[in-house]
Amino acid sequence: MNKNRPVNLDLLTIRQPLPAIASILHRISGVFLLIGIGVLIWLFNLSLQSADGFERAVAFAQGGFASFILWLVLAAVAYHLVAGIKHLFMDAGFGETKEGGLANAIIVLVAAALLIILAAIWVWA
Repeated sequence: MNKNRPVNLDLLTIRQPLPAIASILHRISGVFLLIGIGVLIWLFNLSLQSADGFERAVAFAQGGFASFILWLVLAAVAYHLVAGIKHLFMDAGFGETKEGGLANAIIVLVAAALLIILAAIWVWA
């Protein structure tokens, strides 16, 4: 093995292919789901503690920050769901080629974008 190979450690200069970007976004959406569901469980727990806790939870949920958090969780669910369905199709043997991976990544990004826009309309309309 050649030990004198050039090493590029600046990840921002590396041009990732679209399937890699879709895969990275799938992982990021999983992290957002973990954090967002934790916030939603905390809010649910607060609402069940007492009548005062319920009023505080309602006041928090009616704020703009809570709407943004809800939208982030819904966006993460939408992307993670669509990318997960893509993985199920790939497990069944569909789209395992290089061209199929690119087509699947495009489908995932477009479908998730549409669902995220619908979630934004639902949250803020």
